[in-house]
Amino acid sequence: MLEDLRTGNKHVGVKQTLKAVENDRAKVVYLARDAEERVIAKLRDLCIQKSVEIIYVDTMAKLGKACGVEVGSAAACLLK
Repeated sequence: MLEDLRTGNKHVGVKQTLKAVENDRAKVVYLARDAEERVIAKLRDLCIQKSVEIIYVDTMAKLGKACGVEVGSAAACLLK
């Protein structure tokens, strides 16, 4: 499923992903397991509340690479 992040319509980063979930535009959210809890807690809780699927990725570096960015990312989402 990480392949979808490279080619699909997406948002990368916690702030952009949070806005997409708030606006019911996120189909699936990817969270890095090594991201700080305080950074992703609000996003994860909102995904659970809105029944948005969460897929966990091992590291921020792996998630960033899957998104085609050169830095790590704590969160990303595919858009509807």
